[in-house]
Amino acid sequence: VQLRQSGGGIVQVGESLKLSCAASGMITSVFNPSTKAWYRQAPGKQRELVALLSSDGVTNYPDSVKGRFTISKDSARKTLYLQMTALKPEDTSVYYCNLRGRDSDYWGQGTQVTVAS
Repeated sequence: VQLRQSGGGIVQVGESLKLSCAASGMITSVFNPSTKAWYRQAPGKQRELVALLSSDGVTNYPDSVKGRFTISKDSARKTLYLQMTALKPEDTSVYYCNLRGRDSDYWGQGTQVTVAS
């Protein structure tokens, strides 16, 4: 199983960016019920959760990104997304996708997002 991330880059303050996380080698019966999440980690800081999508479709966001970030999935493509809008300099970080099941815990390779002021 491999989670391949794409979509990072350098943007200006207030712009938008969409991250993707494609699961390969994972069967649908594992992808669908997994808890899906995006985390980020800035230099010298702990990894923090920025978006969570539970197996029953409930989403959860920290206040720092609520209303600006949206997590979604395409089950047919086994792909997880993070739509980020109104980006701020403090959103600059390496972003990681995560799929967690009963007996599994998979991470993407990380992708850099830099918001230039």
